[in-house]
Amino acid sequence: MNRRLTRTVVSRLNDRLRAWSAQPERGDVPGWVLITIMTAGLVAALWLVAEPLLTGMFTDAVSSVGG
Repeated sequence: MNRRLTRTVVSRLNDRLRAWSAQPERGDVPGWVLITIMTAGLVAALWLVAEPLLTGMFTDAVSSVGG
């Protein structure tokens, strides 16, 4: 019974994989690359603005814990 179930599951997964790989369009990779690069740029810009404030907050927090 387990072998039959395993064969059935593997066969269905194989069929789905073949159907998926036969599709000509699998997603917009350049769009995702653009979104990733723009997000990284936005984070870098925000970091440049916020770094002095975050450093000051961290220094104050550590010095207040130390006594």
